[in-house]
Amino acid sequence: MTLILNQHGFLSILGVTCALGAVIIAQAEEIPTTPVSMEDLRKQLDEQSRQITAQQRALEEEMRKLESHKRALQETRHQVESMKARLEGRPVPQASTAAVAQAESGTPQHVGQAPDPSKDSRVQEIARIFEQPGVLTPRGKFVFEPSLAYSYSSNNRVALVGYTIIPAITIGLIDIRNVDRNTLIGAVTGRYGITNRFEVEAKLPYVYRSDTTLTRAVNVGSVTDSAFSASGKAIGDVEFAARYQLNEGGGNQPYYIGGLRVKTHTGKDPFEVEIDANNLATTLPTGSGFYGIQPSLTAIYPSDPAVFFGSVSYLWNIKRDINRTVGTTYVGTVDPGDALGFNFGMGLALNEKASFSLGYDHSIVGKDKLDGNILSTSQTRQLGSLLIGYAYRLNPTTSLNLSLGVGVTSEAPNVQLTLRMPVTF
Repeated sequence: MTLILNQHGFLSILGVTCALGAVIIAQAEEIPTTPVSMEDLRKQLDEQSRQITAQQRALEEEMRKLESHKRALQETRHQVESMKARLEGRPVPQASTAAVAQAESGTPQHVGQAPDPSKDSRVQEIARIFEQPGVLTPRGKFVFEPSLAYSYSSNNRVALVGYTIIPAITIGLIDIRNVDRNTLIGAVTGRYGITNRFEVEAKLPYVYRSDTTLTRAVNVGSVTDSAFSASGKAIGDVEFAARYQLNEGGGNQPYYIGGLRVKTHTGKDPFEVEIDANNLATTLPTGSGFYGIQPSLTAIYPSDPAVFFGSVSYLWNIKRDINRTVGTTYVGTVDPGDALGFNFGMGLALNEKASFSLGYDHSIVGKDKLDGNILSTSQTRQLGSLLIGYAYRLNPTTSLNLSLGVGVTSEAPNVQLTLRMPVTF
């Protein structure tokens, strides 16, 4: 039985082998017998090499374009971060070679140690030259800002009592006066950020004033000047304010900040001072004597490396019923003129610690009214000042800010110096 099976298996293997041999012989007959020359093979190889070289060049060009796009994207990100940092007062991030390498390779690279946010949370401001700050206080932060402001103004006045026959001859009294005014205001201001877009503020000033009047009556034979001095010091008008950022801003959009300031009349007003027989004040007021409400709108536009800013405001001085005799004059209801103000400027950061600003501030003050009638001696006043400011960051929580104002109209103070030192907690 076993022999028979082996024979069958052998016959099966022999049959399969014969079939495979027939197939191989048939395929061999189909192979062309015409030989391929070496020249044809060389041409085919050269053509394939040219195609590979062209494809490699195209691939390299695409890689260069991709790297260029990556560098442009990295630069755009750096500009956006710089704008945000300047607007929020943070140190401006510097583009590093590691960042460029990361943009080119697409591989994250860690260089150095990340700063500790708890040690560097100070909001660095562009040098401040106007009363209202531009950058809002971050949420949960409190800014304590002591300040010292000095202003000086000098006015010359010629009073003519008489009549003129011809332009060169005057019959009567000519009184020439020179008035020098010095004002020193020390204040403490506190600002608190309720949210990142809303802050409140309170300001308590202490005012010292000193006026010197030098006068001479020309047509009465006087050859000497007569000097009269007066001073006053006391708490000034306490102020409260609130500011809110109206939009998200960023990119090509400016930031809009709405503000509201309320001024009290806690200081000694002009109707409380003592008046002598010559109708001159023996002591000087330290307040305006009126409540005031001032809405404002500020626009801030970052354009690396500069920041442009400007604002408009309207100060409504609320009328007051005085109803008393001041000196020899009875004073009823007084309505001081309202003030329309605007300013604009530019701030530039020199480095992470220093910056400076340039700007112009102007106010138009309306005419005063007494018992509903415009005073005959009242006139619209124009107060314009050119300002320059410097700021230096002493440490992560403290900055020093100095501003100088120069009056460009006759009603504005000749010189204004303000020193501020905001400290963040």
